[in-house]
Amino acid sequence: MANSKMKSKIQNPKFKIVFMGTPEFGEIILEELAKGRCKPILVITAPDKPVGRKQILTPPPVKNLAEKYKIPILQPEKIENCKLKIENLNPDLIIVAAYGQILP
Repeated sequence: MANSKMKSKIQNPKFKIVFMGTPEFGEIILEELAKGRCKPILVITAPDKPVGRKQILTPPPVKNLAEKYKIPILQPEKIENCKLKIENLNPDLIIVAAYGQILP
C-alpha cells in the first residue's frame, strides 16, 4: 500500500516542500525548485542584515528569489521560533541548503 502511495506522489509531484537557505548557494537550489514542478510552499531564510559602511539593511539572496516567485517567507532570528508553523504546514519534504543555524 505504501508503495502505491509513493508511486502516486511521483506521478503527481504535488509535494509540500519547505525550503531553508540563505546565501547564493541556496539561491541556486531554490531557483531550480521554483522553476520546476516542485515550487516550495514556504521559504525560511535569515533575517535582513546591515551591510557596508552605511549599514544598509540588506535581504539575503534567497529572500529576493522567493519574492520573485511569490513564495511566502519566514525570517526568524532563531529557528525554534517557527517550529510550530512548520509543523502545522505538514510538509512532505524540508530541503536545507546553507541555512546557517543548527536545526532542532
